[in-house]
Amino acid sequence: MSTEEIIAEKDAQLSQNREHIKKQEQRIQTLEHQYNQLLRLVYGSKSERFISTIQDPSQLGLFEQVMDPEELEEQTEHISYDRKKATKKHPGRHEIPDHLPVIDELVEPKENTEGLVKIGDEISESLDYTPASLVKRRIIRPKYINKKTDRIHIAPMPERFMNKGIAEPGLLSHMVVSKYVDHLPLYRQAKQLAREFDFYVSASTMNNWMSYVCDRLEPIYESIQKEVLASSYIQVDESPLKVLERKIGKTGKSPPDSKKKMIGYQWVYMSPEQKTVYFNYRKGRGMHGPKEILRGYKGYVQSDGYAVYDKIARQNEAITSIGCLAHARRKFYEAKDSDKKRSDYAMSILNKIYQLDGQYDRADLAVNNSRYTLRQKQIKPLYEELLSWIQKESEVVLPKSPIGKAMNYFQSQYPKLIRCLDQGNLHLDNNWVENKIRPLAIGRKNYLFAGSHNGAKWIAMMYSFFGTCYMNDINPRTWLQETMQYMTTHKIEDY
Repeated sequence: MSTEEIIAEKDAQLSQNREHIKKQEQRIQTLEHQYNQLLRLVYGSKSERFISTIQDPSQLGLFEQVMDPEELEEQTEHISYDRKKATKKHPGRHEIPDHLPVIDELVEPKENTEGLVKIGDEISESLDYTPASLVKRRIIRPKYINKKTDRIHIAPMPERFMNKGIAEPGLLSHMVVSKYVDHLPLYRQAKQLAREFDFYVSASTMNNWMSYVCDRLEPIYESIQKEVLASSYIQVDESPLKVLERKIGKTGKSPPDSKKKMIGYQWVYMSPEQKTVYFNYRKGRGMHGPKEILRGYKGYVQSDGYAVYDKIARQNEAITSIGCLAHARRKFYEAKDSDKKRSDYAMSILNKIYQLDGQYDRADLAVNNSRYTLRQKQIKPLYEELLSWIQKESEVVLPKSPIGKAMNYFQSQYPKLIRCLDQGNLHLDNNWVENKIRPLAIGRKNYLFAGSHNGAKWIAMMYSFFGTCYMNDINPRTWLQETMQYMTTHKIEDY
């Protein structure tokens, strides 16, 4: 082998080694990023707060010396003025609401007050707690007899929400809200009733009550779905939920210990303008569920980068897909440990976009025209500036690095992200619908899983009701109790 061939072979080997080292460095960087993300998830704050380190040229630094000290001394002029000293007022106690029941306790002086003139009262207020109570409600129907005809007269039994059960709407609404708002499982509620009121009821009986309530409320649940899909703009998202599924043997019966855990999904559809939210449970994360729900829908659908929504939009030309800027921002935020300089630059532009757009209240539909004008004149150029910078910088960063993945995500989602500026009523991100999923995440930590597919459907139904209540500042327990009372005297067509 000649010297030239040996040198060429060594050069090729050296090139391969360099390529291998480059890949290993990229892998190490990726693993370090994943490790830091896991540490932050377990121990760190979930906040994505960002303080820009990029200084505006027009903004002077705190310790920046702009003039020579001698020159500064020559130009100093004496100014005097009077200033009121700011005094911080102590906030004092929290104000006690006027609508609460009042128990007065009269404390007279120890001295004899006979013959004295009362000139006023010194009143001190405090808060106490009276445990809730169970009430035995009795329906008394007097019976009368006509002695001439021996005919007995008695009023018919009034309609009740649950005619064959002992639970009234007040108890039922308390049970449902405790489970789905306060995330207190039924067996704990049963223990609470036994401890506080010496009333013993099994969790299975309470589960039967829950089943009855959900069956009766099914028409209202369906009407919420129609209400949400009637909007021209909705936000969608999905979240996993562990569900117990019972195996069926060859004999058609379930053997002991036949339940296994599977992962189902709650799909959430929310209308920011209608202030309604609809949860829909499905056994999987495939496109069958959302495709069925969105069949025939016309309008904007805002989502994260999950490909299922894009496939549905391609099959339904009446759907206009728009993206979520918060997801793009989150990826740049997560890249700050591996490439702080580039991450800070992208985050500073994204923060400026949010600051400008946040000048208007999103819920105020009257300012949509003003917001649209602001977006076209000031915010759209920022989108274009960020895209141009990413296209340039993406050529010099590793594609599989955290910052490279953030840049690729932004570029792939850009056509949908820029579409958020088409109208003033569209949100820049999907955060509203994500907030509606948070109770589901809290609930998962308490009840761990749904006991069955029916239980998962009940969760979807109740989160639809109570999520809509919260969006409209309505007390969920009061709404549910009044709804059940209404249903006892009205037909289903009147709901």
